[in-house]
This record gives sequence, C-alpha cells and structure tokens, in this order.
Amino acid sequence: MEETRLRNWNLQLFADEGDKTEEPTPHRLREARRRGQVFKSIELNSALNMLGMALLFMVAGKAAYGSFMEMMQAYLGDLFIQSAAGLNQSGVTSLAYRHFLGIAGPVFVVALGIGLVSNLAQVGFVFTGAHISPQLNRLNPVEGLKRIFSRRALFELVKAIIKVIIIGATTFFLVRSDLDRLMVLINQPAALGARVFWETMARLGLVVGLVFLGLALMDYLYQRYEHQKSMRMTVREVKEELKHLEGDPLVRSRIRERQRAIARRRMLQEVPTADVVITNPTEIAVALRYRQEENQAPVVVAKGIDYMAARIREIAAEHKIEIVENPPVAQMIWMHCEVGSEIPVELYQAVAEILALIYRNREKKF
Repeated sequence: MEETRLRNWNLQLFADEGDKTEEPTPHRLREARRRGQVFKSIELNSALNMLGMALLFMVAGKAAYGSFMEMMQAYLGDLFIQSAAGLNQSGVTSLAYRHFLGIAGPVFVVALGIGLVSNLAQVGFVFTGAHISPQLNRLNPVEGLKRIFSRRALFELVKAIIKVIIIGATTFFLVRSDLDRLMVLINQPAALGARVFWETMARLGLVVGLVFLGLALMDYLYQRYEHQKSMRMTVREVKEELKHLEGDPLVRSRIRERQRAIARRRMLQEVPTADVVITNPTEIAVALRYRQEENQAPVVVAKGIDYMAARIREIAAEHKIEIVENPPVAQMIWMHCEVGSEIPVELYQAVAEILALIYRNREKKF
C-alpha cells in the first residue's frame, strides 16, 4: 500500500514537472501572437472564396457572359473589319485590356475582399517579421523528415484524401444528374450551350462550396484545438511566468512587509492628533479624532492589537491623550473600521458619550 502511494506521488510529481497540463495564460497567448503564432484554417479561406465566386457568377453571370460574347465577337468576328478600318495594334491592345478588366475585375475584387475579411475574422491584424527571418533549423534534414512524418503531416494527408473523395463524389453526382441535359446541347447553338454550361458550373460551384465550407469549419475547430494544445504549459512554466511577471515571491513578501512597516509608522505618527484611545484593555487599542469643522463623525487614526496596541497606548500616554477602557466599543471599531475611515452610525452614541466625558474632564482641569 505504501509502495503504491509512493509511486502515485512520484508520477504526480513527474506530471507537474514535464507534462503540459495547464491551459495557456493570457500572457503566453499574447507573446505567441506577437511572434505570429496564431491559428487559422486555409481551408476556410478557400471555401469562402469558392462560395463567393459561385454567388458572383450566379448574380452577375449574365452580364459577364454578355461581355465575354462581345469580346469574342470583337476579336474573332470583327478583327479583319477593324484592321481594314485602320485600328492599330495599340488600339486593339487597349480594347482588350478594357474587356478583360470588365470581366475579371469584379472577380479579383470579390476574391481579394473575401480573403481579407476571412483572414481578419480568424486572426485579426497581426504584423510580425518572425516568419520571414532566416531560420537555420529549417535546413536540418533530420528536422525536415520529422515534419514530413509527423502526426500533423499525417492528418493533413488524411484530410486531403477525405476532401478529394467528398468533393469528387459531390461533383460526380451533380454532373451525372445534369448529363442528359448537357448531352442534348451537342446539336444546339453555341450560345445556348455556353449559357447552360455556365449555369451548371455556377450551381456546381455553389453546392461544392457549401460542402467545402462544412469541411473547412471542422478543420477550423481542429486548428483551434491544436493551437490551444500546443500553447499548453507545464506547472513549472506557469510558476516561472508568474515569477517573471510579478517578481520573486520572497522579494514580493519583503516589499509587502516594508509597505506595512511604512503604513504602521505613518499610523503611529497620527496618534498624537487623536482625542481619545479606546482599549480592550490590553489586546486592542484604537485612536479616534474628531474635528467638527472637518468630519461628520469621529475618524479612526490608528488601531492595533498586542504589540501595536501597546505602542499606541505608549504614544498616547507620552502626549497626554485620554485612554478609556471600553472593550465592546474597541472590538467593534477594530473589526468594522479601517484606518482613516469614520466610525459607523451604530457607534455614534457610545463614542459621543466617551468624547463628552473627556471634554468635561478637560474643562474641569482648566
């Protein structure tokens, strides 16, 4: 039994030191992002681009088809007429540019916009030069083989195979369902064949894009899981990061102790300004000050127990400040009031009686 408990303890110690069991801290994630280590799914970008292109062709396909037919007619039907009319080579080239930009321009703009929005939605704006700086370990053939035969490479291979199978099957069944419609176009005018082919390709792109989007969303979730897993930390790393960010615990404790000592000195310096010190009689001492023009109620200028209570009584005796023994009031002030705060309403009556007694004693002396 003892041996089993010892073995479990040793295994737990080993896990604390070496296993990455802790979730990444915000600081680690920020540092990783600063170095450009962010997760994103390339598949999601491709799927959104495919869907965007399919929707563009379905919405603006007729206009693009018309522009394409005009361009073909201009270059294949009217080229000789234009040459005879004296249209030179630069004019033909300029006309070609205009036709090309009219057709391809919207495609480029939509593709660029979708790519930017998709990347910004996944990772936001990240600028770093870490990935373009030379990394000599990339030239190590052993490390290269490790990357080739790694678990991630295997996953990418399986993902590519599954993607090809699913998208290929989807394409096959869609084309087969339209095969009869496409076959009868053999004896039809070319314009009709081109229009039907255009519509079929747009519908195929939309369906395949939706299937691709489903696969891309699963890939996005996996990439996020892998990134979160790679960012995990050991218990020692968490402790080291905490020590780095907040300083050594011993140093922090010394700083806190020094701050408490400074606060105690300042508090004791306020004792001579008090009107009365209420005690318990020896364990607790609280010093109160009341200035009618400054305060609505008496203010606690100092409080302490044991050694600090004795110091407060000593300073009060040195400065001839009245010391009144009242355990209930002293305990209430000690438990519910902070230094520099006014006493609560519940103690107004009791403290007022104590202060009235002190003021009467002072008047008798004078």
